[in-house]
Amino acid sequence: MLRLFVAIILSGWLALPALGARLDATAINNAELGSRPPAGDKIDPVTIKAQVLLDRALFSPGEIDGKLGENAKKALRAYAEANSLAADKPLTSEIWTMLSSTSKDPVIAEYTISANDVKGPFLKKIPAKMEAMKDLKALSYTSPREAIAEKFHMSEGLLAALNPGKKFDRAGESIFVTNVTNKPARLAVGRIEVDKVRQTVKAFDPSGAQIAFFPATVGSEEKPTPSGSFKVVSADANPNYRYNPNYKFKGVKTNKPFTIKPGPNNPVGSFWIGLSAEGYGLHGTPNPSKVSKAESHGCVRLTNWDAVLLGSNVKKGTPVVFVDQSQADQKS
Repeated sequence: MLRLFVAIILSGWLALPALGARLDATAINNAELGSRPPAGDKIDPVTIKAQVLLDRALFSPGEIDGKLGENAKKALRAYAEANSLAADKPLTSEIWTMLSSTSKDPVIAEYTISANDVKGPFLKKIPAKMEAMKDLKALSYTSPREAIAEKFHMSEGLLAALNPGKKFDRAGESIFVTNVTNKPARLAVGRIEVDKVRQTVKAFDPSGAQIAFFPATVGSEEKPTPSGSFKVVSADANPNYRYNPNYKFKGVKTNKPFTIKPGPNNPVGSFWIGLSAEGYGLHGTPNPSKVSKAESHGCVRLTNWDAVLLGSNVKKGTPVVFVDQSQADQKS
């Protein structure tokens, strides 16, 4: 029994350096696709590299978590379709070769935590009930770790895995982060397409060429999104959230309207794109890991950074088309 116990301890101890070796900056920056695509349930250097390159190419994988999950596959499929490559498999050598050629900058870089990253104020906890949020001064981040992860489009899990033992609450501390582009892109958005079946959003320029892609949460059975064509009527950074009792959201038990102050953990996140369909819009979310994996109250949810990118580049009057089941089937 003692031998078995020692063997288990040693095997676990030996496994830790191997995990660190796979996730150090050099290993990820030099990662190359092998004969098989990476597994979808484990953090993998190839997947991290692919997700960062997709993010830079404006084919968002959503939250960069290092796993070949649903949103990463959506982005790879959209990238392949936009570049006339076979899209029947999530990550082929052809997709990898083209994607790798888009940028030679390292995908993992060192970053020094700034005083601004840790100054807060931070919330101790986000209230579970929406009506309990109305008394807060702001819907801020809950920790420097959450703030830094979102700044670099990462999951908190990947940030922790890249920086074992770090707490992210000390200015001047050096950490590893995904090397995404934080300068806002300048896009000429002529049309937005929301695919209600695939749960995706595409942006096209005035000539009809696709210029960006985002995974999304699009409505629910209880509160479906509208069908048809609408127009952008507003684009607001750091919006207030105003609840109308006529919405009759499940779980909200009040007959009075209320307003929730701005912040990244506001119910509509960091940006609101209002539509001519009253009460509907495209917006950010306080839970980037749940994009495409949880239902919305009828609107279209994006990660905060994707909502900011899209919202910063749309103008009033921009058409927004909701693609229904039959149209999506025709495109498949």
